[in-house]
Amino acid sequence: EAYDLVRKGIKLDIKSQVCWHVYGLLYRSDREYAQAIKCYRGALRHEPDNVKILRDLSMLQIQLRLLPGFLETRQKLLTMKPTNRMHWFTFAVALHLVGRYDEAVGVVEAYERTLEGSDEPSKEPYEYSEMLLYKNTLYEEAGQPQKALDDLDAIKEKVADRTGW
Repeated sequence: EAYDLVRKGIKLDIKSQVCWHVYGLLYRSDREYAQAIKCYRGALRHEPDNVKILRDLSMLQIQLRLLPGFLETRQKLLTMKPTNRMHWFTFAVALHLVGRYDEAVGVVEAYERTLEGSDEPSKEPYEYSEMLLYKNTLYEEAGQPQKALDDLDAIKEKVADRTGW
């Protein structure tokens, strides 16, 4: 019944991003992920900067391992909302997953620079520590073991998780 209602809504207004988004949500709930992605893309044709739709699309892209699309979507979200920490790290993870380690390190370092002069590292020391350890993992996976070791020494005092360090 829900599909019929959404189809009627689309027939009444084919440019309704709400109808297309709901159509995608229905398909996703029925585990028809390819159809859901098509619907999300349809919604984005009519409202390309809708953060909720982009977020839903990126979740399906990563679930289906559509890594180039995931990277593109996460980059767009970061561009739209650069003050959101989650967008920085999901973009870095997307770069990491497609094997672009140096660029992922660059994203993490760019985010680190946004923290200079702020009290965020002291307010959330564990999250800051995890970010430093993630950057170190990127060095290691990029085939730079010496840089990873040097970095571990440099971040030793900032790491909250001694077991992980």
